[in-house]
Amino acid sequence: MIISIGSDDLYPVAVTLYEELKKRGFEVKAYGALVTGRVEPWPDVAFSVANDVASGRSNFGIVICYTGTGVTIAANKVRGVRAALCFDAESARGARLWNDANVLAISGRLTTPQVGKEILEAWFSVKGPDQSEIENIKKIMDK
Repeated sequence: MIISIGSDDLYPVAVTLYEELKKRGFEVKAYGALVTGRVEPWPDVAFSVANDVASGRSNFGIVICYTGTGVTIAANKVRGVRAALCFDAESARGARLWNDANVLAISGRLTTPQVGKEILEAWFSVKGPDQSEIENIKKIMDK
């Protein structure tokens, strides 16, 4: 599985999740501060990750900025992306289960490395959307 991850700064959670993905054996494509080591524009980071996911170059994406809001908005501008801003494991599980989210957005300011790992675990625990939600998901994919 290929995961794209990008962060506008080197937040502890961003570094931890990047390392955790590699440790779990995923092929990881990094963007933004995770590559350059310096602050990068959050829209550029989000678009890089979102374009990988939308084009099929990555199975999932993770985007991180100070609040998580900016990268969520930017990623959702890319057709085919369903980015969800998650603050805990349960919101991440629900985003996958009920919304078939394919990009996980996280706040670099509010999310500790430990909570980030819990979010990641919950995200990957869901293998696909709840079948009762398929019609709802289709409604937003055609817009």
